[in-house]
Amino acid sequence: MELRIVKIDLPKDANLILGQAHFIKTVEDLAEALVNAVPNIKFGLSFCEASGPCLVRHEGNDEELRTAAAQRAFELGCGHSFLIFIRNAYPVNVLAHVKKVPEVCTIYSATANPLEVIVAETSQGRGIVGVIDGFKSKGVETTSDIKERRMFLRKIGYKFS
Repeated sequence: MELRIVKIDLPKDANLILGQAHFIKTVEDLAEALVNAVPNIKFGLSFCEASGPCLVRHEGNDEELRTAAAQRAFELGCGHSFLIFIRNAYPVNVLAHVKKVPEVCTIYSATANPLEVIVAETSQGRGIVGVIDGFKSKGVETTSDIKERRMFLRKIGYKFS
């Protein structure tokens, strides 16, 4: 077995969701879940098929995001993993819908941070061991940091009072 790191570069101003599913119709079901959650969402998604032709399946309504999702998934090459790039929404807006897709087994990450995926490769194939989401913690928030966090959430409309 060999361990490697696969860096997932995000398109500009995009967020991503990385997960594991189990069936070829995952691609269409995830696309429907995204537009049902946020009708004006822009997305590209991909799914690494783990049997048969073992293709990277892809869908989306934004060609840049769709192409990027397919390319990054091919670089990742882990069977039954899926990758979603989104704009005009945050993962928090769609994650519950994504998790309810019957084929979805797990979510590894939902982020806009730089992402590294720890991949194990054997003679059979590749699998996701874990993820490095963003950077190491630099400290514990102060009273001032708490105030800034609370103000930011209200500024972007996620809290009202």
